Amino acid sequence: MGRTIPATLALLAALLTPLLSCSSQPDPNTLVMVIESSPTNLDPRIGQDAQSERIDNLIFDDLLSRGNNLDVAPGLAERWEVPDPQTYIFHIHHGVKFHDGRPLTSRDVKWTFDSLLTGKIRSPKASAYRFVEHLDAPDDLTVVFHMKEPDAALLWNLSDGAVGIVPAGSLDEMSRHPIGSGPFKFVSAETDKEVVIERNEDYWGDKAKLARVRFAIVPDATTQALELRKGSGDVIINGSFPPDSVLTLKRESSLAVESAPGTRLAYLGFNLRDPILKDARIRQAIAYALDRQPMIDYLWRGEAQPARSVLPPQSWAYNGNVPAYSHDPDKARALLDAAGYPAINGVRFHITMKTSTDENTRLMVAVIQQQLREVGIALDIRSFEFGTFFSDVTHGAFQLYGLRWIGGNEDPDIFYIFHSSRFPPNGANRGFYSNPKVDALIDQARREVDPKVRKLIYAEVQRILAEELPSINLWYLDNVLVHNKRVRNLQLNPAGNYDFLRTAELAAP
Repeated sequence: MGRTIPATLALLAALLTPLLSCSSQPDPNTLVMVIESSPTNLDPRIGQDAQSERIDNLIFDDLLSRGNNLDVAPGLAERWEVPDPQTYIFHIHHGVKFHDGRPLTSRDVKWTFDSLLTGKIRSPKASAYRFVEHLDAPDDLTVVFHMKEPDAALLWNLSDGAVGIVPAGSLDEMSRHPIGSGPFKFVSAETDKEVVIERNEDYWGDKAKLARVRFAIVPDATTQALELRKGSGDVIINGSFPPDSVLTLKRESSLAVESAPGTRLAYLGFNLRDPILKDARIRQAIAYALDRQPMIDYLWRGEAQPARSVLPPQSWAYNGNVPAYSHDPDKARALLDAAGYPAINGVRFHITMKTSTDENTRLMVAVIQQQLREVGIALDIRSFEFGTFFSDVTHGAFQLYGLRWIGGNEDPDIFYIFHSSRFPPNGANRGFYSNPKVDALIDQARREVDPKVRKLIYAEVQRILAEELPSINLWYLDNVLVHNKRVRNLQLNPAGNYDFLRTAELAAP
């Protein structure tokens, strides 16, 4: 018996060794990208979460694309004209086909948006087209949008990741088996496990180099890093693991890390109906009390850039020439004194900050608590599971909170969040900020189709917001992509989406 057990174990080991070695060998024709959650809906008219929109952007084509300075560029539409502020004429590329071989024409574009406007497809995305009166398709390659009133945001809302074009007649079945005209075709999807796409060999534009991409759903940050280390995952962008893990992964001989400035904005939001925080001097004092650079250096390991606006610096409408709040505790104390809050036993007042239970956020808030204590502000921290936390934020049940803008701040139309007509539950002005001049500027910019004029209007909006501080912009997080060295030709863009898969390729084994 003593001799049999070791012999049996040896036999099992001999049998398992080739199996284990084979399982660790990556498929030379498939790139495995690790993502943290399943897309909620791959119908591009419906899915609003990041995974849905980013994968949809590979399967479907939008009328327009987005440039590196976050402006609009040709897409399915090779050119367009705006003969008057309420008419947009788009000319579609000739010879575009859907993945099932059907030609893509203006009729498909019209159907895509009509299905939203008429309610055939129920989706929150329909609100982005609320100023569209109707669409015409005078010929196969021309589509005309007729507006109820000018809407300068229309072009942005027709570009990458907004609404991809589906075949005419498509209804709910598009959620189960999406058919687009993009560089990749849908193969399969299994909730909480994977999504598989493959190269569209008949793509009208530049063909993808990758034969197949498998999106592996891995929610846990530790497991995400493990997938990369053992070679069962090839790529992850902006993973949920902490920055220290990126440094560890960078030391792996098989891995490489790429980073570039991104657009994801971390910010602090104030409730301006609060008796303390309604005073702009208090908000300015908090801004002066914060020392962002140590948090960027130590919490984010330098993978972030200080922020002066809701808009990222890459935006064509960005204005960096606004009041700034460098770390100055003496100015903070002077403002607090002037606002009528002297320090009594070292404390001027208490305020409560609500946060999620995310580890990076909790570390950040602990540092903020310490920095505010130095000027006499006692910050009480309340952490909640994200759903509860976000519900409180959207209902205005807070004094101070911390969140991020992801994607929504890439177009200057984002400033609607400061319009007084958008108080909850009718909009995202969660801090209840109100300034009639800002309202008028936002309304004027939405109706102005000349980008040069819009840029001047938005510059003034940014200047006023920087003075009145309805929120404090902390930093823009860099896009950080960790990948196996067998993956080459990765080109990051400011949005941090999955467009790098259009040019990526796998090295020959």
